[in-house]
Amino acid sequence: MAPKKAAASKDKSTGTASSSKLKPATSINVRHILCEKHSKKEEALAALNSGKSFADVARDFSEDKARQGGSLGWKVRGSLLQDFEKVAYELEVSTVNAPKWGEVKTGEGYHILMVEGRK
Repeated sequence: MAPKKAAASKDKSTGTASSSKLKPATSINVRHILCEKHSKKEEALAALNSGKSFADVARDFSEDKARQGGSLGWKVRGSLLQDFEKVAYELEVSTVNAPKWGEVKTGEGYHILMVEGRK
């Protein structure tokens, strides 16, 4: 079965789509973990579910230049891949030690992402 192109943002504790209404934002401070293979993404998710810091998991598993904790910095609307951005802007703000993450598949691979700030 082929993976979905984009997964809805999911709450870490419940695995369900976030139901809270977020204020519209024009920019977000985002981190991600990029894995080329689904199996590696699943390993990263297992590490997150076991309580490891998002930044530590990004350093251990991410396969891109954002390895330094997965930080992409502040990104304005329209500057990210469309599917990635859709999930990112739906996420609640969280911290690397208590992340609320979403997942999405793009042409670059499998992303696990979290948002640290919105404005």
